[in-house]
Amino acid sequence: MLRMSVAAEEYLMIGEDIKLVFLGGTGKHMRIMIDAPKEVSIVRSKVIEKEITDPEKRAELPRYYREQEHPEKYRKSTRTER
Repeated sequence: MLRMSVAAEEYLMIGEDIKLVFLGGTGKHMRIMIDAPKEVSIVRSKVIEKEITDPEKRAELPRYYREQEHPEKYRKSTRTER
């Protein structure tokens, strides 16, 4: 699993023909655009979870959690040096 930070309007390439574009967001929501061939199935996690009614199978689904903000020492300084 790869975890990274991206800025608005940056994109990731998956292989040669799938592009994920990060458009920005507000609060808990992030807008992305996915450019992929029609043959590639793209399904939102909420849809997958809704279709699985067996509690044991639902428990096997991966869970991802929001990462807490980084401490100030890891942030870039926006102050100019004097």
